Amino acid sequence: MARVVVEIMPKPEILDPQGKAVAGALPRLGFTGFASVRQGKRFELEVDGEATEDVLAAARRAAEEVLSNPVIEDVVSVHVATED
Repeated sequence: MARVVVEIMPKPEILDPQGKAVAGALPRLGFTGFASVRQGKRFELEVDGEATEDVLAAARRAAEEVLSNPVIEDVVSVHVATED
């Protein structure tokens, strides 16, 4: 069984209030040296069998048509997860 990972981020020109809130909280919590934070989302799609090129193409299509909002988000990555 393979796992396909889809990563989606807000478009650069879109405000990211959650990322801004995290950026504001990090120094208060003792984490310094981070200039900014952008928050996105990640989907993990379990696949029966191998993650073939056809499976990856279907995942890319799902990412662009269902998992993301193309007006405000970019699909930045669709890849097979590596074993931990």
